[in-house]
Amino acid sequence: MSALEAELRAELGAMGEAGTLKRIPVLSSPQGPTVQIQGHGEVLCLCSNDYLGLANHPQVVAAGAEALARYGAGTASVRFICGKFVPHVELEHDLAAFAGTESALTYVSCWNANAAVLDALCDARTAVFSDRLNHASIIDGIRLARPAHKAVYEHADPDELRRALAAAPATERRLIVTDGVFSMEGDLAPMPELAAIAAEHDATLIVDDSHGLGVIGETGRGVLERFDLIGRGDVVLTGTLGKALGGAAGGFVAGGEGLCAVLEQRSRPQLYSNGLPPSVAASARRALTELRDNPALVGRLRRNTEAMRAAIAATGLEPLAGESAIVPIIVGETATAIRISARLLELGVYVTGFGYPVVPEGTARVRVQVSAALEPAQLERAAGALAQAAAELGLLGDPATR
Repeated sequence: MSALEAELRAELGAMGEAGTLKRIPVLSSPQGPTVQIQGHGEVLCLCSNDYLGLANHPQVVAAGAEALARYGAGTASVRFICGKFVPHVELEHDLAAFAGTESALTYVSCWNANAAVLDALCDARTAVFSDRLNHASIIDGIRLARPAHKAVYEHADPDELRRALAAAPATERRLIVTDGVFSMEGDLAPMPELAAIAAEHDATLIVDDSHGLGVIGETGRGVLERFDLIGRGDVVLTGTLGKALGGAAGGFVAGGEGLCAVLEQRSRPQLYSNGLPPSVAASARRALTELRDNPALVGRLRRNTEAMRAAIAATGLEPLAGESAIVPIIVGETATAIRISARLLELGVYVTGFGYPVVPEGTARVRVQVSAALEPAQLERAAGALAQAAAELGLLGDPATR
């Protein structure tokens, strides 16, 4: 055994002793409101990003299978070498229409999309301003892009953003970057204020709405719809195809025609990484069609989320406030979050615990994620299991006395 391997195994052993080692369940079924997990059988799934229940939708699966048979397993190279496929063109057209932009460009993940847009737009004349709780893909994208100036403002604090802009050196290009829905908190960015500040400072607002698309807004077009910002030329949208929009994989950038053309020409994930498999592009496009044709899915998700929040609150637990489908419950230490998650799985409910380094020390949480596919009885059962697991770990009173 090499010295490095020995060191890493010792690190894993220490994590196990501290109770912070994550055990990754193995699924033997499609994603859905219930899943089959090896060693646990069928369990309720409340940790998935499949917010609209489209990951195993028959039409979505069929569209992917048809494209797989017609176009093969993958692209075999990057698009400037081997070209792009018809499903890419069709999906990007529909994504632009969905986002209300001139154009859209797909990537193999939203992580790549965020890295691409930041790398392409940052140079020695660019300043970037980023919310402190932005997704890791934005944080790492800014680090790699190396803009002339960067500032991190306190979470969802427009006043501090204004101060950061006022204190920044003069630059020709200014980018304000934020999540639309913050994945660990479940809250929404203060979009009207951010858009106003961007206009005041001739800045471009970049919004990663991965957890908002299909969830927020009357028709599921995300935080831009929620705050009536669709169609603004100074807003760039990034998002994922791996959550509400089909649950497979992939990401995109939606914005001006010039932006997407430049990204296609020079963004490094386009130039050096294979494109989205045509089958995934086709299934994502079909999921987008399902959302467009069935906006009632968004209403059902909203009602399920409200019911889940009410059921959890009735147990004595206190989820963080918010209107997204993410319902976090702070439990303190990482080991506590992992123990609750493990106990919930024994009780037949799959909810994931999050701790350091995903969230700061002392703010570990279990993150309940709601789906439109869940039934009311399943929501009640999940809330009861949460209460039982929390009580057993001393976070609530004895469940027999409630």
